[in-house]
This record gives sequence, C-alpha cells and structure tokens, in this order.
Amino acid sequence: MDALIEDFLFHIRHERGQSANTQRTYAAQFKKFVVWGKEHGVTDWKQVTTQHLIDFLELERDRKPAANRPGNAKMSSASVYLRVAAFRAFFRFTEQNNFLPSNPAANLALPRRAKRLPKDLTSAEIAQILRPLPTDTPEALCDQAILELAYASGLRLSELKDLRLEQLHLDEGFATVIGKGNKERVVPIHRVAVELLRRYIDAARPKLVTAKSPGVVFLTSRGTQFARETLWGRIKRRIRRSGIERNVTPHMLRHSFATHLLENGADLRVIQELLGHSSIATTEIYTHVTSGRLREVHRRFHPRAK
Repeated sequence: MDALIEDFLFHIRHERGQSANTQRTYAAQFKKFVVWGKEHGVTDWKQVTTQHLIDFLELERDRKPAANRPGNAKMSSASVYLRVAAFRAFFRFTEQNNFLPSNPAANLALPRRAKRLPKDLTSAEIAQILRPLPTDTPEALCDQAILELAYASGLRLSELKDLRLEQLHLDEGFATVIGKGNKERVVPIHRVAVELLRRYIDAARPKLVTAKSPGVVFLTSRGTQFARETLWGRIKRRIRRSGIERNVTPHMLRHSFATHLLENGADLRVIQELLGHSSIATTEIYTHVTSGRLREVHRRFHPRAK
C-alpha cells in the first residue's frame, strides 16, 4: 500500500505541480488510512470499498478534537473536504493508470465549503506595521524587507520563502515568482520596497551568509533558508513589535494587498494575475469584502441609515 502512495505523491508533485505542503498533507492522510485499514483487515488497496472510506472519514470527522479546539467541536467542513478530495484524486490516479480495477471514491460527495471572507488590515495598520523599528541589525532589516515585499507584491508565504536572488529585477522594478502549480508570474515592486530590498541585500544579507547558504533572498540568522513555520513566526513577532494588538497572520498582508488594490479601482483580472489565481472565481471573493465595507460606511455616515 505504501508503494502506491509514493507513486501518487510523486505524480502530484512532479507531474501536476502540486505544492510540497499539499504533498505532505496527502501523505499524512493516507498514512492514517493505512494504519486504520490494517486494524480492520484491509492490507491491499484492491480490498478498499466505498464503505471503508466512509467509515474512516466519519471516524476522522468525529475524532477527539485537538487541545486548542473547543471540547465538542467536530472537524470543519473544509478539513473533511480536503480528505475527500485526497481520496478522490488518489483513486482517480490509480484507475487511470490501471493500478486498480475500480474507483471506490468515485461516489464520495464533497461537502459544501463555506466561503469565509478574508481578513485584511486597514491602511493605517499597514503603515504602522511597515514603520521601521529603531534597530538596523541584519535580522531586523531582513524582517522589514520581508514585510515590505509581502505587502508590495502580495506574495504567498511559500513564495517569499523560496524567492531567489536571480528572480529579483530591482532595476526594472519587478520579480518573477514561481507560484502554485509551478506557474511563473511577474509581480511589480514599488520604489520604497526596491530601496529597502537593495539596503537589505547590500548591507544586511552579506552578514547572514555562510559558506553553505542557498541563493534565496531571505536568510535566517544562521544563514539558512527559512522553514515555513520559522518565517511565519518571524513575521508574527515583527508585527507584534509594531504595536498591532489584533491577531495578524502573514497571509493577511496578501489579502490586504488585494483588497486595497480593488478599493482604489484596480481591475479584478489584473488582481487575479498579480495574485497568481488560476480562476477568477477565487479572486472574486475580494468583491464581497469591499462591498461589505461600502455598506458599513453607508450605514455609519448616511443620515437616513441610522
């Protein structure tokens, strides 16, 4: 069973261009199922039936919540959706390649996912976050450059982490980014961000570099590439130091980038291209954000809306 999982993971990573994070998520899901299957007498993928998948998914949905979740909480519909999608993709792959005679996941229904509006920051909060701290250590300059680029270009956390020096074209004011599905896109970098990146690369990054440092733009204090979790933590700590009290995630900088562009008149198709969304439907969620904000402004300030 493990060998077929490895074949599938190789397929989604190298042929379908799925992210390493998706690969890890799927791997963990299938590992759990294999352990569960052995406990129920299933030792070969050919033995798996639709009922086996339903039983496993119901167990996962109702399992004891993690310590940081409410005591009676069940798995969210988004998590159930991800698990069903993983099984459907896996068995579609095995069927198409004649590894298995049938697809027991073909009739698994995907749960409806609630559309959650992305949280963004106000322009005042962004200005507060991007205000330089009274220190110019290499680490501080690195953090400042990360924040400025994240808001200037709307990059994902993984794109910031993996961005290489040769992808920066500061003289021309843009960067080439490899996003989801290994798709390349060009993102502009405004003058302030360009100047800060130059300062970091010229004055701070050389002090972080070691003989084994990779060619990525942003380096840890040990001269290594950031792990996703480490970069997440660095950004959150830097935002807390700016005095912002609300819980801000790194992804909120990307949401703010898109929302502020739309509020200032940018075309939705342009924002789609800048964010690297494969479908305009993904970008359209920002229209709900801005329309909601317009209604709130109308309610607060129109004399007849009190």
